[in-house]
Amino acid sequence: MKVTKEYILDKIYEIRKDIGHDPIIINIHDIIYNKEEDELWIITTDRPDKSAVIGKGGWVVGKLREDLSINSIHVESYSDLLTKKYRLNLSLKTLKMFREDYPKLNSSLVNLSKLIMDKLNNLYSFDLEKYFNEHDFVESDEHLAVVALSGGADSCFSLVLAKMLGFNPIAVSVDPGTIVLPKQFKENIEKITNDLSVPQVYIPVDYSEIIQESFNGRFHPCGKCSDVIENEVLKYSIKKNIPLIIFGDMLSTGSQCITKQYSDNNEILRLNLPACISSTKMEHKKLNKNYSLKNMEGFGCPLLHEVHKKYPFMKKYSIQRILRETRSGVLEPGEALKLIWSFYKI
Repeated sequence: MKVTKEYILDKIYEIRKDIGHDPIIINIHDIIYNKEEDELWIITTDRPDKSAVIGKGGWVVGKLREDLSINSIHVESYSDLLTKKYRLNLSLKTLKMFREDYPKLNSSLVNLSKLIMDKLNNLYSFDLEKYFNEHDFVESDEHLAVVALSGGADSCFSLVLAKMLGFNPIAVSVDPGTIVLPKQFKENIEKITNDLSVPQVYIPVDYSEIIQESFNGRFHPCGKCSDVIENEVLKYSIKKNIPLIIFGDMLSTGSQCITKQYSDNNEILRLNLPACISSTKMEHKKLNKNYSLKNMEGFGCPLLHEVHKKYPFMKKYSIQRILRETRSGVLEPGEALKLIWSFYKI
């Protein structure tokens, strides 16, 4: 299919007029058609142009896809891609520094750097699944990383990447009981570790004080829970003499993607793998679908849901987290709205 910016713009204006949208001038930076996947990438100059191309409720882009008889259309803003490019270059610079200081991790960190460079060269259409099908990295003989695995989309995504990049990871799951780690999350943990042939360890912890104080309304549980998980994973890594811990954090991008952690005079590196490659929730879902994982609807664990019910004002702290991910570009506004709305469907 041969298309031009002018042709696409004419179709968009026509569709917007037909469905009653206001007439406006839309700026498109570039158009790319992937014949192999039968998908079209529309790169707008900025987010307002992106919103105009998508239309209210996705009507415009949906009708455009139908009119073009195309498999899929992706709309991105060039300003967002510039931000992603900047962050990825910062990640490369930071990884290079740590590679020099930690030669034991050099090979796997080089693999990670190569992935980032390929993403930089294909910002519009980088596909992780395709990348790993075309690249086969040699796995380390020893375990170089511990991945904090909760069974959610972000941690499962991190485990897949750690395995593919040759870190030979161990998956560690902190288990405070079903009120924080319910059955469906454990099913995902067991499914993905079996499929990847990754050793997995549960670390039981006592959350009775966190649960009690949360139910008393003293604090939002997520911060305290995160602290416990990080501390337990750190202690396990030190005990096993493994130099790196990997988390599914998506916000610590660029120069903060890899940092030093300390405990009792021991030094461990922490890598926020999704943040390091500036991935999005959609990328996580796309890669994870290969492992038939259960899709977790909504936001948070059963403990958080109960706290929301008892203390509705606590929802604002959860919403703040969602908005942080939205501002960073990790979540699309529509995805964020869906998560926030889930708090009020009780």
